[in-house]
Amino acid sequence: MAIIGNIIKGVINVTDKLSDDGNPVEEQKRVLKMLLETASKTSFGKHYGFDEMLELDDPRKMFAKKIPYHDYSQLSKAWWNKVIDGEENITWPGNPDYFALSSGTTGKTSKRIPVTDAMISAIKSAGIQQVLALSNFDFPADFFEKEIMMLGSSTDLEERDGHLEGEISGISASNIPFWFKGYYKPGEDIAKIDDWDERVLKIAKQAKNWDIGALSGIPSWMELMLKKVIDYNNLEHIHQIWPNLTVYTSGGVAFDPYEKSFNALLGKPIQIIDTYLASEGFIAFQSRPETSAMKLITDNGIYFEFVPFEPDYVNQDGSLTQDAPSCTLDEVEEDQDYVLIMSTVSGAWRYIIGDTIEFTDVKRAEIKITGRTKFFLNTVGSQLSVNKLNKAVKQLEKELDLQIPEYTLCAKRYDDGFYHTWYLGSEKGDDNTKAANILDEHLKEANKNYRVARGKALEGVKVHFVDPVMFSEWNGANKKKGGQVKMERVMGEDKFAEWEEFVASMS
Repeated sequence: MAIIGNIIKGVINVTDKLSDDGNPVEEQKRVLKMLLETASKTSFGKHYGFDEMLELDDPRKMFAKKIPYHDYSQLSKAWWNKVIDGEENITWPGNPDYFALSSGTTGKTSKRIPVTDAMISAIKSAGIQQVLALSNFDFPADFFEKEIMMLGSSTDLEERDGHLEGEISGISASNIPFWFKGYYKPGEDIAKIDDWDERVLKIAKQAKNWDIGALSGIPSWMELMLKKVIDYNNLEHIHQIWPNLTVYTSGGVAFDPYEKSFNALLGKPIQIIDTYLASEGFIAFQSRPETSAMKLITDNGIYFEFVPFEPDYVNQDGSLTQDAPSCTLDEVEEDQDYVLIMSTVSGAWRYIIGDTIEFTDVKRAEIKITGRTKFFLNTVGSQLSVNKLNKAVKQLEKELDLQIPEYTLCAKRYDDGFYHTWYLGSEKGDDNTKAANILDEHLKEANKNYRVARGKALEGVKVHFVDPVMFSEWNGANKKKGGQVKMERVMGEDKFAEWEEFVASMS
């Protein structure tokens, strides 16, 4: 009998029932005041007059009026470079012990994003909130005795000028509570291995010794790890070695494109729970099984604002025009794409994280990630977000009975005009023309701007099928395998030329 599991489940159920759901709008007001009060004596707080804002009962409008939007380059150039150099009290009191390295989906050069003790505490607190929400999913008691495979970046952080650097998943894993270490796999020794291929091979060799009940990590890398475990141990599916696998906590990107290929690795259905952990903080998690949308964490060190995702407000590089209007949580509407703006306990202020989201339930503050500001395909007026591209690929999977976990595309200029040129990762795809027609027709029906563009400057669609491994190898060659690294869904022409040259060299 799962005695310990019953105890843990009982504690989770009772604690969750006793906790107050709260009012997200009021929680956000309190978070903003806390941020302003804590940072009022910093260089940033003095420069922008935080004390003056705090004299108001509701400082939200003045905050939005006085502080400009910042992308990483803007905030780093004006403020964070001083933090990196060791100066104290710049955008947040003191100087952080950690910096999260993030190249995200673009660029070879890592960003260095401050991670304060307050942010680490906030991430832990958010993790506890997510665990408590498991009471809504009605898992069996013995699930709470199983081990959890967390596939992130290396926990062997690099020491530099008195602080530690690594990806946020590695920083988080290196700060897990002592009581959790007995459940945590692959364990500290394997998690420290920096080389992703070596780390995954070690996992495959040790897999038979573990009783994994839950997985956590970015879908693309999780799939590759599961395939390695299956191949190394001569299995048909992952449940043959981990029969009690019940949950996969996905994160970093939308799970939809990976759903079909991921499920093909399973022996039975499992619960997928979406999370939203970025280098800048733990943003949201799925709190109930009735929806795949995620609940914004509105009471935990992050103040959110939302800019309507309209072409007039977004520059070509993904940054915002300074006159772009922002909405607070009580002003947003459902089914509208927004650029997510964050101010945090790590000293990010009106920070453009680069993601776009939409609200599926405003009252519950539930959202879905819809794409990236830089991955908005509008070269010839087609106005396609990643969310719309994902839906088109899912339709293609259905009609051609394929698994397409990865893709990238570009509005590429040919002699006779622009074509949306797709590279689709599939082991069985071979009919390029049919695939191109399906994508084209679906997008015409689903998006009026695309339909208009097809009648003007956009000549058509071209499709190339490639082995899915091509995408992980591209990331390995350009950035690094594993961790928080994600594939660019939309590329500019210069980057796309590099991609096509890489594909040719690997063929």
